[in-house]
Amino acid sequence: MLFRRAVTPEKREREVLELNVDERRLLEVLGVDPDGINVKGKNALKIDTVYACIRILSESVAKLPIKVYQEDENGVQRSAKHPVYQLLKLRPNPYMSAYDFWKCIEAQNDLHGNAYASIEFDRKGQVVGLWPMDSNLVKIVVDDDTAASGLVTNRSSVAYQVNLGYEQRKLTPHEVLHFKGGVTLDGIVGLSPLDLLKATLENGGAANQFVNKFFKQGLQARGIVQYVGDLDEKAKKNFRDKFESMASGLNNAHRVALLPIGYQYQQIALNLADAQFLENTQLTIRQIAAAYGVKMHQLNDLTRATYANVAETQSEFYTDTLQPKLTGYEQELTWKLFLSEEIDDGVYIRFNVDAILRADLKTRYEAYRIGVQGGFLAPNEPRKLENLPPMEGGDQLYLNGSYVPITQAGAAYKKGGDGTGQGEEDDGSEGSSGATDNIGSEE
Repeated sequence: MLFRRAVTPEKREREVLELNVDERRLLEVLGVDPDGINVKGKNALKIDTVYACIRILSESVAKLPIKVYQEDENGVQRSAKHPVYQLLKLRPNPYMSAYDFWKCIEAQNDLHGNAYASIEFDRKGQVVGLWPMDSNLVKIVVDDDTAASGLVTNRSSVAYQVNLGYEQRKLTPHEVLHFKGGVTLDGIVGLSPLDLLKATLENGGAANQFVNKFFKQGLQARGIVQYVGDLDEKAKKNFRDKFESMASGLNNAHRVALLPIGYQYQQIALNLADAQFLENTQLTIRQIAAAYGVKMHQLNDLTRATYANVAETQSEFYTDTLQPKLTGYEQELTWKLFLSEEIDDGVYIRFNVDAILRADLKTRYEAYRIGVQGGFLAPNEPRKLENLPPMEGGDQLYLNGSYVPITQAGAAYKKGGDGTGQGEEDDGSEGSSGATDNIGSEE
């Protein structure tokens, strides 16, 4: 159980903002702008598109139920009584629901490229808790002679070093769930998407600041004041301060500005359209959404959306975006949370994606009808999917009795046909008469 020491956001923000003159000069010498746009870590969430993408991904993963299955020679069965299933279904630890746990894990993955959870065992070696860890506090250490070359072999010793503030604790791989999101070049550490998208995110942050300042300024655009004559620096400063206090700010928006005699104000005609602001903003949104695999209709951009393509892109969101994530989660959970004997017996974990792929009522019922009439679904199976109680006789498979094997096709139209297809073929007239007699006798 690893907790981060409480540090209030207000205190941390105050420490960042309170830079003295010497510190600012040092940062400027090092080429760092202290007033620049910071898109590292949680600061990236201030960009609305990044926040929306991470919210959509984390909620999409968190809302999926997790099931424990066991596969043997008789097929696949649910293992609802397994202790790990109860842990993943309800509360991975006493302070988090399963929904909150997976929202945290997915958000860490999308922000840092890696998400970690400490595994708590009891004295018998049974898993009794899962505790998320801040990715900023975890460092992966590879100890062997080949680590410097970037090659990991069976001689390598991989450990997770956790900074608790008051001590450095080292955990072994079987004590940590390590989920890698996005791209990994060595299979050990995932790359942070924020680092790879730094230029795009800074572009989006600059756009937000531009709009914010644009509407805070009372005038739609800056301008110049013409004056015939000379003014000293003090007079210029006094006039500028008085003019800006009169014409700037939301309270002075669209009000008449008064100028002394001899002064003339000329506005610089630069608006959002001239700066191609909207096109640039739209491009930035699409770049961020594409990097995270989020579809544009999920960001409420319905410019090119229709009912058909929205349904199709929603299916693509699962197969192209969520399925790779879920596969990585499932494999890590199965390997770390089950004993070797259980894995050999076919026990594994799967996310139930029906919550995403679940169609409308009419489409689902039509699919159920085809499955039941096709003979590969028993009636009680669709009832179970619809949370309905089983019915007597509903566990049998039903099939249309008019179906025959393809080798017996046309056997009823042969002379003396007994259903085996061995009779002699009749001529057209007698065959037609025979068919009529058969129908008549049945009636």
